[in-house]
Amino acid sequence: MYLRRKLESKIADQERKIADLERQLAGARAYLDGLRDALKLHPPDGTTPVLALREGSDLAKVRDILRREGKPLHVDELLKRLGKEATRNSKGALAGSLGSYARKAVIFTRPAPNTFGLIEFEDAQQGPVEPPADFGTK
Repeated sequence: MYLRRKLESKIADQERKIADLERQLAGARAYLDGLRDALKLHPPDGTTPVLALREGSDLAKVRDILRREGKPLHVDELLKRLGKEATRNSKGALAGSLGSYARKAVIFTRPAPNTFGLIEFEDAQQGPVEPPADFGTK
């Protein structure tokens, strides 16, 4: 009888260990699925996806100006570099167009009022983004 209880106890212990390992495995699979989903958001070559602006448009020219400058610029400075007069209408039109992209977090950012930069500036400053060390363990 003693031997039977000892074996039943060992079986119960082993079943608890297996159940614990299965929970760990389920957590590891969920973590892996999350990483795979995150990977789908990035292109295979590691570059930032480039959204097309119509070449020759003011927005494409602004993007090129900002890339050359390497920092955000005020809308007055952007108009000056586009060779346009900084009137109320021209400022409103350019700031409105840039602002619509910035609100959607596409191509442009607005780090300060009427100042616009490129999302790629922020990506370069942040460096590579990695999940936290405890990601998926809680």
